[in-house]
Amino acid sequence: MITNKSDLRSTIFRHLDGLATAPVAVALNKKGILNYLLEKQTATLEELSAEFKANKGYLHVGLRVLCSQGFLEYCIEANESIRFRISSQSEIAFSHFYLYEDVVDLLHFSTQFHPRLFEEEPFHKLNRIFEKYKTNYGIVFSENQPTNEIQHQILKHIEGYLVGPTMVRLGMNGMFHKYFMELSFRPEEFHKSPELFIKILDFLTFLGWFIEKNGNYQFTETGLFFAKRAASYGVTVSYLPTFAKIEELMFGNPSILRMQPDGSDEIHVDREMNVWGSGGAHETYFKVVDEILIELFNKPIEQQPKGILDMGCGNGAFLQHIFEVIDRQTLRGKMLDEYPLFLVGVDYNQAALKVTRANLIKADIWAKVIWGDIGRPDVLAQDLNENYAIDLKDLLNVRTFLDHNRIWENPKTETVERISESSGAFAHRGVQITTKQVEDNLLEHMLKWSPFVSKFGLLLIELHTISPAIAARNIGKTAATAYDATHGFSDQYIVEIDVFHKIAAEAGLFPDASIFKKFPDSEVATVSINLLKGKSYTI
Repeated sequence: MITNKSDLRSTIFRHLDGLATAPVAVALNKKGILNYLLEKQTATLEELSAEFKANKGYLHVGLRVLCSQGFLEYCIEANESIRFRISSQSEIAFSHFYLYEDVVDLLHFSTQFHPRLFEEEPFHKLNRIFEKYKTNYGIVFSENQPTNEIQHQILKHIEGYLVGPTMVRLGMNGMFHKYFMELSFRPEEFHKSPELFIKILDFLTFLGWFIEKNGNYQFTETGLFFAKRAASYGVTVSYLPTFAKIEELMFGNPSILRMQPDGSDEIHVDREMNVWGSGGAHETYFKVVDEILIELFNKPIEQQPKGILDMGCGNGAFLQHIFEVIDRQTLRGKMLDEYPLFLVGVDYNQAALKVTRANLIKADIWAKVIWGDIGRPDVLAQDLNENYAIDLKDLLNVRTFLDHNRIWENPKTETVERISESSGAFAHRGVQITTKQVEDNLLEHMLKWSPFVSKFGLLLIELHTISPAIAARNIGKTAATAYDATHGFSDQYIVEIDVFHKIAAEAGLFPDASIFKKFPDSEVATVSINLLKGKSYTI
């Protein structure tokens, strides 16, 4: 049983890898693309999409997922042509992809049922896979080390499908309350169908997460580690509706997840689950933001912004937290009667605005809560000025994991002299978008905001990609494969940190070096915190 925390963290990353990799591997194997690559040894994205009548953008995302696991090699050639090559792992990995079929079948079947409940029909499929997994699917592990590692890698991916959704369901339903984590309990105390629930507990006991004695279960130290980090699975698991449609996205209707008649409810992601997972995963980043806010609002009043605008305010929780930090921990907090703090919550979603208003009123916090589009800061500025006498330039703009989720617009101009350095795979409704187009689009997006944030800055937490080669040599150290899949198949545009900085600089916005942080602080960094400002302004 693994007890080293570093190894336990690695297990979570490998589980997340599996959630993304399994449905891609099964779909590509079913269509014959993998056999084609084994025969040809190499092929371009253009060739593969034509040969197999695929939606090139999403096929690109899927093949790049396999590259990030080391199962293929990824090469960007002249004119951004993408080439895939067989790697030293390809043949043995492909020969084991049949093992994914059970969990992918379960994924497809489970979409008919409630995503956060243990219902009887999908449970029986899950239990049959439990029993297969306990015997390693009958695999005879190779004495050849590279082959052995691939076999364990794929089994760990399958384990991810067995425990990831399970941990999220348990976490969202209160299983990891302090009461259950510290004391022993019986299945009937937690679940209305204990005869089903006991099968899940027995499998987790098999993994070493519980100990069982006379029908009572208690967490082991290993189990407590995973229980306390259940939210780490939340964001990736929330995209299982997308993963269940991967074959259709790559080879069928690329708009299958965007076909709501009124454009209302999201069907590509379980948003409630996504928010739950995000809240648990982002605490570390918010602590850094707190330090930045405290430093800024302890400065002389003439060097402080008049307020804060939170674009994409969601339910208002982040805006409420910001106010409380400033109110309780800064000099500005002691001067609010004389120098009020203008708070503005902005969101594109009317339901989010309604919730934000209610939550801020309940917290007795004054704020303007208005509709706004991240792609139209000029309209937002005009609205603030005309209706509220607030100058957008006088506010500190903040946002979290939002810029990469902007609505796609084809860039109006092309920056000819810039050579793209991104390795990302990007699509819009299945159509491939080149990295150059994404960079030009990001530049136009930044240029829209530059006049309004140059003075006090744009404080943002952003998600990033890394190259498949870096991801492949750091298996178990990054969730990049899962991030690339969830965002790539849902038309979101995460670029590398250095690319993000380069494009921001072209827009006249530069990160404050004393504030910039990346997580983790290594080559596998996929999250950054920046305060972007004009060069003529200093903190």
